[in-house]
Amino acid sequence: MRLFKLSLLLGAVGLTAGLIGCSTATTLQKKPTALKLKQDVLTDATPRLGIIAAFGQEADLLIQSTQDKHEYLINGRKFVTGTLENTPVVITLSGISMTNAAMTTQLISDHFKLKGIVFSGIAGSLNPDYHVGDVVIAKSWIAPNEVYFNNTDNLPNACGKAGDISCLGIKLADNIPAWKNQFLRETNVMNATNYQQVALTSRFGDTDVPMAYGEMRVDFPVDSKMLNIVTKVQNNTQSALEAICSGANCYHPKIVVGQRGVSGGAFLANAEYREYLHKHLKGDCVDMETAAVAQVAYSNNIPFIAFRSLSDLAGADHDPNVAAFFGSGIAQRNAAKLTMAFIKEWNAEQ
Repeated sequence: MRLFKLSLLLGAVGLTAGLIGCSTATTLQKKPTALKLKQDVLTDATPRLGIIAAFGQEADLLIQSTQDKHEYLINGRKFVTGTLENTPVVITLSGISMTNAAMTTQLISDHFKLKGIVFSGIAGSLNPDYHVGDVVIAKSWIAPNEVYFNNTDNLPNACGKAGDISCLGIKLADNIPAWKNQFLRETNVMNATNYQQVALTSRFGDTDVPMAYGEMRVDFPVDSKMLNIVTKVQNNTQSALEAICSGANCYHPKIVVGQRGVSGGAFLANAEYREYLHKHLKGDCVDMETAAVAQVAYSNNIPFIAFRSLSDLAGADHDPNVAAFFGSGIAQRNAAKLTMAFIKEWNAEQ
């Protein structure tokens, strides 16, 4: 009896998925008309570089140097337009958390005509070779909070074989070990370029049914042209960064190009998990916003890059110098210097 009920259930799921797939395919074949607006942005149609800061002091430093300023208040958030290093810009704060960062990035994308997005702030270090104050530019960003939380550390087999969870409309990330019983999933993302692509299928009977469109991604890369600009200004900007001093001992921060940045909703204060992120995800820094900004930028086909100044080694024993470092404003001033140097070179190449 149980086997018969299971067969009926699987048949119903297959039929439902098939109907969903057929409906979606039919809709796509009709080539839905793209929404036509009187203008492609809601507030300001001047092509600008979007600058999103995580903390107010850095934004204030950039706004002080901005000419021809104009302020907009949109849904309670302030956006400042003007010219910085002869470049039209719009500057705002992200707010803390993945959700606030995503909402802010979509808001600035809807209301302003963006040629690119620069995101900047403070992060914890995942790489023990880096020092407090170093500025990390990761090549890509990942959000490991999208997981399959299994009962055991065995590969999930929700759809009939080990590792296959496609019938649920989701996919495990390939070749990334689980964190205890949590298996990293790929993220589904759609934009104007990929929305007609089948990103994921699942086998129901003899039919491969589309379960997701767009792409399934593990991480979101920064723009290669923007990254090249960073390497051009790296040496001169690094020499201009403020030193961090503790008593008579001083350290001159470095600008380093890292492998991957990590973002999530949790404030990371766990050394074991930090080591996992560094070893298996190739993470160099961790924060609570950037991967969300990267995904929204990718969804809107906007070039993106992020600068993160390191405040401490995530999950390490408490360092009394960290609070002093936060309060000193050095991280914000150094990040602002890199942002200014980047903008100047970016504008020269336009």
